[in-house]
Amino acid sequence: MNSMTWTILVAGVAATPVIAQTEAGGTDPAVVTEMLEVAAVDALQAPSDRVGEYYEAADGARLFYEVAGDGPPMVLLHGYPLSGALFARVRDALDEDYTVLTVDHRGYGQSEAPETPEDIALYAEDALAVMDQVGFETAIIGGMSMGGPITLSMYETAPDRFDGMILIDTIAAAATPAEAGLWQGTADVARDQGKEPIIPTLIPDMLTGDTRLNEPAIVDYLTAVMESSSVEAFIGGAVALAERPDFTDLLSDIDVPTLVVVGLEDSLYPIATAREMVEAIPDADLAIVPGGSHAAVFEAAGSVGSAIMDWASDR
Repeated sequence: MNSMTWTILVAGVAATPVIAQTEAGGTDPAVVTEMLEVAAVDALQAPSDRVGEYYEAADGARLFYEVAGDGPPMVLLHGYPLSGALFARVRDALDEDYTVLTVDHRGYGQSEAPETPEDIALYAEDALAVMDQVGFETAIIGGMSMGGPITLSMYETAPDRFDGMILIDTIAAAATPAEAGLWQGTADVARDQGKEPIIPTLIPDMLTGDTRLNEPAIVDYLTAVMESSSVEAFIGGAVALAERPDFTDLLSDIDVPTLVVVGLEDSLYPIATAREMVEAIPDADLAIVPGGSHAAVFEAAGSVGSAIMDWASDR
């Protein structure tokens, strides 16, 4: 499950870089050029040391969440196999203007689950329940990677809860047979060998080569985020991604302002995938993040934060 395999089979594109330029040779106007100041990685709490609250679900699940900031509500949902810690840097850049809620999905980070979660819709129900607990009637709701289908599932069932939508390094389509096979294979590895063999195979797709070479603190933090999730989450999330619904037809029905963010070097769900979503959603903007791969929201948090702030201020 190396990076080349993911690029070809998951994204369905060749493993060549996408250059964000116009036909005239200039920079694509969607490329983010501004950066907000964000916390250094070594100033962050360890993922396991975060302090927050819990939502107690009726089936025994305990969902950890954090709320920070002052202003209109914003909800950010993480991808596989991460946690709300993924948003630590960008949340700190947004919390002067927004009240930001992050949730650890069942079995991820500091959340607990009595059974292996294997359903995107269940993650979506959980997020809506946490919004209820913290008093968010509506919010700008966004998700990264697996958090994107979760966000779209929330919109499908409760569109009235959305003031806006943010889709970060994600996809609306169902998994192709090749991608589904990779996810099912990931679940099998987790069942047989645990999560340890999986994490090193994901890092090259999460982060750019430059970051992996020159910023070991980012690599170490993101590795710690993944290590904090349970084996059951590694299994259940992989199955949920393999069997996720196809939300492609839903995109044309989205009637709230939407921002689609993609790392320039994301090879999992690349720029072409982001553009397809932007073209399908009636009121959507695209932000391409230089220096970012699949985990651009952490790796290039200053640029992602700037993109979100600029978009939100224009709504």
